[in-house]
Amino acid sequence: MSFGNRKIYKTAEELRLMVGPGRLTAEALHAVRRAVAPGVTTLELDAIAEKVIRAGGGVPNFMKEPGYRHTICASVNDEIVHGVPGARVIVPGDLVSIDCGAELGGWNGDAAFSLVVPDPDRPDVVARRQQLSDATEHSLWAGIAALASARKLNSVSAAIEDALTGAIEYGIVEDFTGHGIGRSMHEDPPVFNYRVRGNSPDVRPGLVIAIEPMVTMGGIDSHVLDDDWTVATDDGLDAAHWEHSIAVHVGGIWVLTSEDGGASKLASYGVTPVAIS
Repeated sequence: MSFGNRKIYKTAEELRLMVGPGRLTAEALHAVRRAVAPGVTTLELDAIAEKVIRAGGGVPNFMKEPGYRHTICASVNDEIVHGVPGARVIVPGDLVSIDCGAELGGWNGDAAFSLVVPDPDRPDVVARRQQLSDATEHSLWAGIAALASARKLNSVSAAIEDALTGAIEYGIVEDFTGHGIGRSMHEDPPVFNYRVRGNSPDVRPGLVIAIEPMVTMGGIDSHVLDDDWTVATDDGLDAAHWEHSIAVHVGGIWVLTSEDGGASKLASYGVTPVAIS
């Protein structure tokens, strides 16, 4: 791969075309977040996301993955990513990670969040899972903030890892990474969630990436369940997943899949996102 190749950089007009699918992805995830509650099945959450995307004139881009028939991935507790929606019922205390994407006008958005369902009978479980989700989200925004001033993409990876270094030893999943996004949901370059050496793309206008840390309470070894999609931790410990699609343009950065472009979350990092014009 040649990182100097313009294939990984979009034109100003192409960046403008990516605003719509990013916003639609955010709207679908917002609707799902409001619906996550005890008694709701993951398949019902899937239907909510699909309805929002199609009502907005888009297409669920996960359905374009060969063999996948759903709008979201719903991963619960020890499931890291790619959880297949079905009859599973959400219960109090569950750590639910929802990944979703929309295609609109031939361009793609991709984002994810994790949410802990309240459970007054198990406050210790809720607190532990919330701490994991919060740490994962923090690493995401640390990576996004680093993108605003980075010269090389590897600086983003380092910022994500640094954000997860603390009193609690979390596991940073290495088998799955972030990625470029544009005409396809998954494009070059890869976006690692840990320090890497070697050649790294320049961070300059036209770069659009999906940053998505996946973090566990224990080890990073995983296996695929019998549905051939869902990835779960080998040790059975919890995992969280957060993701946003971000564009770098001449004015700065803009979080395409955040309703305010990332302004509220980036404020504490001293970063002000600039809308794509």
